[in-house]
Amino acid sequence: MPPRGRTPTEVKELVWKAADKLRGGMDAAEYKHVVLGLLYLRYLSTEFEESRRQFGEGFVDDPNAYADGGLRWIPKAARWDTLSEKMGEPGCHAGEALDEALRAVMWSNRDLDSVFPDGLGLAGRVDDQRILELFALFGDERIIGRGVRTARDDVGELHEYFLHSLDEFARIEGKRGGEFHTPRSVARLLVEILEPHEGRVYDPCCGAGGLLVQARSFVETHRGQEYAEGIQVYGQEINQRTWQLAKMNLDLHGISSIGISRRWADTFAEDRWSGLKADFVMAAPPFNISDWARNELDPRWRYGIPPAKNANFAWLQHALSKLADRGSAGVVLANGSLSSRQLGEDRIRTSMVEDDLVACLIALPDRLFRNTSIPACVWFLARDKSSQDARGLADRRGEVLFMDARAMGEMVGRAERVLTDADLREIVGTYRAWRGTETSWDYLDVTGFCRSVSLDEIREHGHVLNPARYVGSADISAEQQGSPVKWRIDELTREFLELLDAADRTEAEIRRHLGA
Repeated sequence: MPPRGRTPTEVKELVWKAADKLRGGMDAAEYKHVVLGLLYLRYLSTEFEESRRQFGEGFVDDPNAYADGGLRWIPKAARWDTLSEKMGEPGCHAGEALDEALRAVMWSNRDLDSVFPDGLGLAGRVDDQRILELFALFGDERIIGRGVRTARDDVGELHEYFLHSLDEFARIEGKRGGEFHTPRSVARLLVEILEPHEGRVYDPCCGAGGLLVQARSFVETHRGQEYAEGIQVYGQEINQRTWQLAKMNLDLHGISSIGISRRWADTFAEDRWSGLKADFVMAAPPFNISDWARNELDPRWRYGIPPAKNANFAWLQHALSKLADRGSAGVVLANGSLSSRQLGEDRIRTSMVEDDLVACLIALPDRLFRNTSIPACVWFLARDKSSQDARGLADRRGEVLFMDARAMGEMVGRAERVLTDADLREIVGTYRAWRGTETSWDYLDVTGFCRSVSLDEIREHGHVLNPARYVGSADISAEQQGSPVKWRIDELTREFLELLDAADRTEAEIRRHLGA
């Protein structure tokens, strides 16, 4: 019986119930680390059950025997049946038992080194009775059904729970949630345009690893499991707790977590993959960060030194520095990167365009990101826009594709928009037709949506790259049809929100300097 997959509604119910058990013992922002850590512990135990079933009852319960078979051994203290028995004992110190279980996992598996140094961090912080109730919640058959199901089915269902839980926690945390998780529709957009069928995939600010997981899923969907094994993923994350989530997320989805650097680190201050040349780079970094580790002598700044007050062009140049000879990249940035003339950003943008590295620019609809109201876009970069010999692609040297997707997406709440499957098909199909990877139809310019533009025309516009400037003046939406005043108001509102966010960052920086 295959896993039926969990709906977002069921996962939301789990997340809220788990949060209720933890409320009062820790900050709300910490809930996800406990809930996802416990979910991961359940996964490890279930995975071990599946391995043990494959070996048969007579197989020796020895870590070396499992290692020889290429499987992970889980110590007895961390197995779900052992924990269930212990939790049923009178006077059980539940928090200590769970913390001990995760530390045992870490000590017995080198690939999980430093992922659980403090276990779940529950002992002494949360009442044991609440922890027992939390543990029982994760043992409920509503989460992992039994009956005729196999451990393999349970593992598949845990994958879905983890992904949906990341979405739900990001939604609950709002602005803070966007720091660790890229919205799934945006991740799909990046992956489906880049089409990472094989090779090395790198994310310099990987958060909880969502883009890397999405890349692996793309290969599995389009080419099958055997090809997915050939994809190598690499990532770096600055926040320790988020780095731990990334290690868990990749492991849950059968991806070697060795590619997530062995420690968390700032990509600009300490590039953990300095010698890497990737076939695909994808990133959704924080927008317009003004406090970053800037070194004017860094060799990554080939096209100009990024300003101290904004790291947008540092991310773009870092991505370029990682690309192999025919590599391509997708980077999500604030719209200001398309037209800013401040602090030398225009010179960097001009140099990148003149070196023919920019393949496509897409203006995104608003409210896709939970952590900012700043309008966003996606830069797609390519080392080689030629036909690439045997590949027979369309030769796009000296051209840039512009797409204006601001009218797309649908609201899934009062404050969140997602790109629908139909939206993604239109955007992705347009790019693939332009590049020549989609051969079922010819690329055509569509007024108000897409247009292929020569470098000569971009020069005439002073290397400003706003898609709306090039694709034409078709109405942005039916709602705005025949209402230029409303359209102008919407534009001014977006600019005002961007200024408010900039003011918040400036105030925070002033307070930091004053020690307030």
